[in-house]
Amino acid sequence: MSKILKWMACFAALLASPAAAEGLEGAKTIWLVDGQGARIEIGAVRFRGRAYQVELKDDAFTDHFLSMRPFKCLEGPDRHWCHVPYPHAIQRRIGPDDLTDLEYDLLFVWKGAADYGINMWNGVYYRLTMTDRGTLTGQLHEVDMDVLSLPPQAGDMRPLSADDLHPADPDSHWLPGLVID
Repeated sequence: MSKILKWMACFAALLASPAAAEGLEGAKTIWLVDGQGARIEIGAVRFRGRAYQVELKDDAFTDHFLSMRPFKCLEGPDRHWCHVPYPHAIQRRIGPDDLTDLEYDLLFVWKGAADYGINMWNGVYYRLTMTDRGTLTGQLHEVDMDVLSLPPQAGDMRPLSADDLHPADPDSHWLPGLVID
């Protein structure tokens, strides 16, 4: 191989996406995890470089009409976990130290199984981290999603701040964990 081809191969390797280098390439399964470690498959995410696309598994959810809006919910014994599609534009791109867009695509709100409506202050935000094996794990944080009811200021695609997120007691929630592998 010529020196130029070797140099080009090395340069191409350096330009490879950090996400791909971390094992985030292709399709991965999205799981919610209960307090005993049992997993519920809720969908898949397809990574291509830094870009991704989330596809929720329709048959995992039940359709509910809550507070004058349609929601897809997982029905638990005491609580329902309802997916909240992020209502504003995001790029759907990640980096090795920035998984925020993906976190915004995996927003939920919980409601009591017998409750008629929902309260957006019961928001569920999974802060994602990457393991050394390319698995993403999410720890539940509580968030008042009323912050998302108004469009963010121009150019601010991520209106939730660290001050809005509160680490939750895993024992007080039905699905305290999220795994993507």
